[in-house]
Amino acid sequence: MTEKQKSAVAKKPSKLAEAPAAEAPKAKVAEKPTAKAAAPKPAPKPAPEPVVEARKPEPAAAPAPVMHAGVPAGPMRPMTPPRAMAKAEIFMDGDYVVYPTHGVGKVERIATEEIAGHTLELIHITFDENRMTLRVPTNKARTAGLRKLASRSQFDDVLAVLKGRARIKRTMWSRRAQEYEAKINSGDPSSIAEVVRDLHRNAGQPDQSFSERQIYESALDRLAAEYGALEKIDKATATERLIAHLKSE
Repeated sequence: MTEKQKSAVAKKPSKLAEAPAAEAPKAKVAEKPTAKAAAPKPAPKPAPEPVVEARKPEPAAAPAPVMHAGVPAGPMRPMTPPRAMAKAEIFMDGDYVVYPTHGVGKVERIATEEIAGHTLELIHITFDENRMTLRVPTNKARTAGLRKLASRSQFDDVLAVLKGRARIKRTMWSRRAQEYEAKINSGDPSSIAEVVRDLHRNAGQPDQSFSERQIYESALDRLAAEYGALEKIDKATATERLIAHLKSE
């Protein structure tokens, strides 16, 4: 290379030197928000669930009534003898009488009293065994079933019932017990005798249950009280006679 060429090369600026230095990247300046950011709205409350009321079950339709001769029949109930209305009688002080649900009592006195502004003639009946006094208006004595003691001829029929054959229905004991209780509270000595007869047990027969024994003793006690008053003997003696009559052949 000649001296001229070398000097030309020296004078010629380097393209690398003339190239401007690369500018450093400018840092981005965060732009200020032009407006304040709106506060977030609270989430809407969930709508309440509808309340469903439990529907009551509809009652079952009543069965069609049983008709008898075009008239609807009532509910089935055990056939019990209604309380017999006593015949019209005149009661005197000292009479022994029978009140259906309490048995034998004695007329203490008959007096006129004023009750709740009404003047009533009342029969005062004492039951020594229960230490109770019952007051029955004379105009209600018949419907209440109050009566005098059975006559001797009537009680002969009662003794005949005791000697009869027991008639025990093949039904549930609860129903039979209701029928027996109704007979005892009817005040009719023949009906009471039927209870004694049906529940009595002779030797060799099955023993009575506890409830049978209770009803049997209640009927026997009621019957012996009237029998004793009729024969003018104490109730214990009357009970022994009735039991002996039951066991006799």
